[in-house]
Amino acid sequence: MPRPTVGEWLAGASENQIGEVVRTYGEERFAQPIARAIVAARSRGAIRTTRELAQIVAQAVRTREPGQDPATRTFQALRIFINQELEELSVALSNSLRVLRAGARLVVISFHSLEDRIVKRFMQEHSRPAPVPRGLPLRESERIPPKLRLVGKPVRPGAQEVADNPRSRSAILRAAERIAVQGAMA
Repeated sequence: MPRPTVGEWLAGASENQIGEVVRTYGEERFAQPIARAIVAARSRGAIRTTRELAQIVAQAVRTREPGQDPATRTFQALRIFINQELEELSVALSNSLRVLRAGARLVVISFHSLEDRIVKRFMQEHSRPAPVPRGLPLRESERIPPKLRLVGKPVRPGAQEVADNPRSRSAILRAAERIAVQGAMA
């Protein structure tokens, strides 16, 4: 079943659904006023263009950081939600463990805190030995080893890179190396 477009979704979503998506995926503190404004505008006629949506959001948002369009977080939230980007990222990370050979590196650049949180937790979880149920008599050598080894610290763009490419300002690069698993299933 094809995913709806943002316009199709906005045309049928409730105020609460819109507010929840904008708050959750855009981390927008003005999510409810934005949702209320979208529903009010929609009652006067379909929202047909991104410019129209941006103007509706701009009127609903009281303040914004200098240099940032008031609709940035709302557009980001709608894109992430409609494209199921966080779910797709989780699937891709899990699949990477099946295709990476020992010594290969998994390198991920995320541009949003929700994405980065998923990547960070995935890499941390798989860089520790598998948990053992309490009281189970196992030697350390019998534990299932980790699948990844973290490589370096997270890398953020420097001032010059941000000056050259402003879109890089929120980027975070994380890397991990696939570990050879001896005597256990990977």
